[in-house]
Order: sequence, then structure tokens, then C-alpha cells
Amino acid sequence: MKVSEAREMSVADLRDRIQIEKANLDSMKINHAISPLEDTSKFKKTRRDIARMITILAQKEKEQN
Repeated sequence: MKVSEAREMSVADLRDRIQIEKANLDSMKINHAISPLEDTSKFKKTRRDIARMITILAQKEKEQN
């Protein structure tokens, strides 16, 4: 997910997307333990996307207050 896409989302949408991405990351980790993934850089990309969305969410919540 690009930063511009995340900034366009509402606070509720960001919260939902973060939960979905966290579940996706957990699923990827479990699948990787069973049968190794070909592209392990997906872990890093997903973690960074989650961190990016959390940062943007915090900025938006601060602006609302």
C-alpha cells in the first residue's frame, strides 16, 4: 500500500485495514512454517505497510483532537 492511498482512507477504514493486514501477516508466518515461501521479503513489506498505516492513523487521530 502506498502512503497516498493510506492518507485517503478514513480512520475507520485504516483500523479495519490494519487488522486485516495483521491477520494476513500471521497467516503468512504460519504458512511459512509449514512450507517455506518463495519470496520471504513479503514479511518485511507487510510489516512496513502495517507500521505506515499505524503512523498515518495516529496522525489523523491527532488532527481530529
